[in-house]
Amino acid sequence: MNAVEKWHDIMKNPGSNVSEKLDELLDDDVIFYSPVVFTPQKGKDITKLYLAAAGGVFSSDKDKQETKPKESKFRYIKEIVQDNYACLEFETEINGIYVNGIDLITWNEENKITEFKVLVRPLQAVNTLHQMMGEMLDKLKAS
Repeated sequence: MNAVEKWHDIMKNPGSNVSEKLDELLDDDVIFYSPVVFTPQKGKDITKLYLAAAGGVFSSDKDKQETKPKESKFRYIKEIVQDNYACLEFETEINGIYVNGIDLITWNEENKITEFKVLVRPLQAVNTLHQMMGEMLDKLKAS
């Protein structure tokens, strides 16, 4: 199973052991490029934090009449994989705003992700993600 297949497995079945799964999948020196942070985030711990925050944001859409989260609308719609590189296009909706983006993933010979870059469009989606990611990161850092 290559790194992309492992990533898809985590996305489909995050469960309570997502941190352990990410520990196995991410290289110690992984670099994470966020669509809402200027500088690259270097290292496994910070990358896990950002990926956990993104998972929380993408699954946090709430029904206007209900207080419980709805099922996530996040889904990958296109995929290009060659050698140890992948481009995964995704789409979702957060609080009524359409989000379209790509995950650019690079991994090494040990099938560990060495680079994870997220690009998002349109601008309204970027602004919403920026606000929600900040709130989610604050929550995760406090716990």
